[in-house]
Amino acid sequence: MIPPIANRFVAGESPSEVLEHVRTLNTRNVAGICNLLGEHYDDPADATGDTYAYIGLIDEIADAGVDGCVSVKPSQIGLDLGQDVFDENLTKIVERGAERDVFVWVDMEDHTTTDATLDVYEPLVREHGGMGLCLQANLKRTREDVERLADAPGKVRIVKGAYDEPSEVAYKDKGRVDEVYLELIEYMFEHFEDGVAIGSHDPAVIARARQFHQEYGTPYEIQMLTGVRTDAQYELAAAGVEVYQYVPYGQKWASYFYRRVRERKENLLFAVRAILS
Repeated sequence: MIPPIANRFVAGESPSEVLEHVRTLNTRNVAGICNLLGEHYDDPADATGDTYAYIGLIDEIADAGVDGCVSVKPSQIGLDLGQDVFDENLTKIVERGAERDVFVWVDMEDHTTTDATLDVYEPLVREHGGMGLCLQANLKRTREDVERLADAPGKVRIVKGAYDEPSEVAYKDKGRVDEVYLELIEYMFEHFEDGVAIGSHDPAVIARARQFHQEYGTPYEIQMLTGVRTDAQYELAAAGVEVYQYVPYGQKWASYFYRRVRERKENLLFAVRAILS
């Protein structure tokens, strides 16, 4: 059982718990992006197991009729074991998503995995649609990657980037990353037909996305994490903005929770208050 100190950021350990969380979100007009926690497997059985867990989750989302989708990490379904393993397992997930009309997001990991992830994702999205990919604004290559996917079906989620990448491949100055982020999403509003996904909690970014939407008319959605600015998520949804909450779940919750606590002082204060109470 996940202790109260962690359940702000993680929906539970089982598919039934994550689906119940998504049902609750849906009552506030927020959709859920369900992520089974796990990454960097070196055992093929682990990658296969999580692949079929996602296939089962897709079926449960479709059967339950909730407004939700799934998001997978490449290293969770075999990228560390070989690009062919990742390709085979992601194809199984995407094909089931297409059969059941459940959208499949592919997360992006550190810069060493970008080429392999794109090379597997692009032919799948062009064949099946119903997919999205996360790209990171702090990487210097991302403008070219965004342009590469401009005419592909599916969506791209832009985030600022959570990995400590070397300066040779990434912008290190926060102000520069913020500038590049806005440049990237403006390009997407201008050139992407299937919409723009804004992965950010930054009020300034969200305000600019609204302005770009008004200027270009391109549909967009805001994506935020479970437990972070939840009231803002509900307020945006109430104002008619399409909002998705990224909802992690699973037995590997501890490392994810401690990452959330370390990255923002507000999360650390929450954890301390939970312990004291």
